Parts: sequence; structure tokens; C-alpha cells
Amino acid sequence: MKLQRKNRVRALAVGALAVSGALALTACGSDDTTAGSGGSGSAKTSNIKCEGKGKLLASGSSAQKNAMDVWVQNYSGACKDTEINYQPTGSGAGVTTFLQGQTAFAGSDSALKPDEVTKSKQVCKGGQAVDLPMVGGPIAVGYNVPGVDNLVLDAPTLAKIFDSKITKWNDAAIKKLNPDAKLPDLKIQAFHRSDDSGTTDNFTKYLKGAAPGDWKHEPAKKWEGTGGQAASGSAGVSSQVKQTSGAISYFELSYATSGKIPTVKLNTGAKAPVEATVDNASKAISEAKQVGKGNDLALQLNYTTKAEGAYPITLVTYEIACDKGNKAETLPPTKSFLTYISSKDGQAALKDLGYAPLPTEIADKVRSTVATLS
Repeated sequence: MKLQRKNRVRALAVGALAVSGALALTACGSDDTTAGSGGSGSAKTSNIKCEGKGKLLASGSSAQKNAMDVWVQNYSGACKDTEINYQPTGSGAGVTTFLQGQTAFAGSDSALKPDEVTKSKQVCKGGQAVDLPMVGGPIAVGYNVPGVDNLVLDAPTLAKIFDSKITKWNDAAIKKLNPDAKLPDLKIQAFHRSDDSGTTDNFTKYLKGAAPGDWKHEPAKKWEGTGGQAASGSAGVSSQVKQTSGAISYFELSYATSGKIPTVKLNTGAKAPVEATVDNASKAISEAKQVGKGNDLALQLNYTTKAEGAYPITLVTYEIACDKGNKAETLPPTKSFLTYISSKDGQAALKDLGYAPLPTEIADKVRSTVATLS
């Protein structure tokens, strides 16, 4: 019996080695590799042009973490000499670290402010930082209300909920929007980000733009609303919603999808409430206008759209890099990586993750700008 058991273990080990060897060969020799985490499906990497080598440091937006995980996995599979280390520290922290010259680029859900552009000139010798939109998507409003799985809210009601002016789920304003729902007499637990966050900035821009009479605070990366509870990062607030009865918060759709968290449908004034989906976000993002000058591609979103099927709580997440004055050792891999993620292949890898690929016109401008980084 012992001999049989040993033979069986040996056979299993050989089988495992054979499988791992086949996987390694597939990763090295195939034109098409399958991205693992995040469920991005078949990700084409044969068109990636590898430049430079060594470690490339970046940090920032946690909203783009799931996208970055897939991008980095695909890029690293093709470019063995480059290690990309992206830390999802939040947009505010990422921009600060970049402006201190510690990273090659930053991820941010908000475009740079004028004073940040000025500061960037100290890091970008002979140039300045530019905003490069890379991917858009809906900011979902996830909730945990027992017995309610088809919740409709509008901008004024959301503003009051997140400013502690509506505190119970059976409030008259919520009942009016959900006449057929069995709303419980349950306290609302509204969660917001504890860290400086571009997602917070975009969410509060929506509240301010669509419900200015009910949201008196100025949009900002730091939460300015009254009351509520805080958690760190998109992963933190989405986790709190999942485990807390009566909870509600805002985070990227990918977190709602992966956590199986129901999301609010928005009454925008269109014929039917609008669900948070990639396609519905794309309809809203297509109305964005470029407000950045020259190679700066900062966008202004339309938060008050009433177009059918347009979901207006959206964000465009940027990569922030120097247009000129990049460090000699980081410029080649930075351009190579940004070229890949802005490419058709890089963008196509994202839709299954709950992100909206860039509209063609915007994507073309990003690719042209990345090619000129120096």
C-alpha cells in the first residue's frame, strides 16, 4: 500500500510539472495569452513592443487597480525584462508621490489642478505633467437593503442620503421613487472614502452638478459631506457595503460585479431608470469635452444628461506623466507600457472588468500624445 501511495504521489507531481511546463510554454510562445485575474478573457499581447528594462514604479487610483492588474499581467508576460509595480494608494497619494519624483507615472481619477501642473515642472525638466485618459467607467452606487433588489434613486435623494439628511430606508423620498418596493424601517449606513480619492471627486461632481440645491459642498478628493462612515479605497467601501445591513456607498462597477453587490438605478429624467453598465457609461462619456490644452487631454463630463440609457455617474481615469523631462532610465518602459494600455488590444482587455474603453476619437489623441513623450 505504501508503495502504491508513493507511486501515486510521484505521478501527481509529474502531472503537475507537465501542466505548469505547458502553461509556461504557452505564455512564452503564443501570440495570444489569456489574462487570468479579473476575467478579461483572451488578451492579445503579440503587438506589445518592449522597450527598456528594470523596475517601473507607479501608484495612484484604486479605481483602476483591476485594470492595472490585467494590463501589468499582460505586459509583463510579453516584456520579461521590465517589472511594473503599481500601488493603488488612491489618486491623491499617487499624484503627490509623482510630484515628488518618486514614480514614473501616476494614476488619477481626476485631472491635475493648475497648481499641481505648476509643481510638476520641477519634476518634468523642461516640460510639465499631462493628463492622459486611459479608461472610463461607471461609478456604481452599491447597497445592502434586505428584501430590496431593484432600487431606484435620483440625484437629490442621493445627495440627501450622503449628507445625512435622509437617514432611514423607508423615507418618503425613497418610497416615492420605489412605490412597489418593501422598504424596511432600517437605518442608512452611508460609507465614503477615508483617503483622498478621485472617485470621491467624480461622485461629488455628479452630486453638485445634478443636485446643486441639495449638495452644498464643493467637489473634492477629500470627503466633505456630513456624517457617514469611512473606509479606505474602493475595496474598503465595497467590502463594508457587502457586510453591513443598510449600507450604501460608491465605487467602480468592477467592485460591484466581483462582490455581487446590487447597484442603484438612476432616475435621470429619461423615460426609464438607468442602470450602471459599461455601455450606459459609454453613452454618457461620449458627451465629454476636452478642456485640457495642447497635449493635456483632461475631459469635462456631462453629469446632467437625460439621454436615454446614459448613466451619468462616470469617471475617466487618467495616467499622469511628463510630456518632456522624463528620466532617461524610465522613459522607454513608460512609453512602451502606456502605448500598450492605450492600444486597441489594451483597451479591449477591459470591458469584461466593468470598464468602458475610450471612445475612438479620445483614444487616438492619447496614442498620439504618448508617442511624443520625451
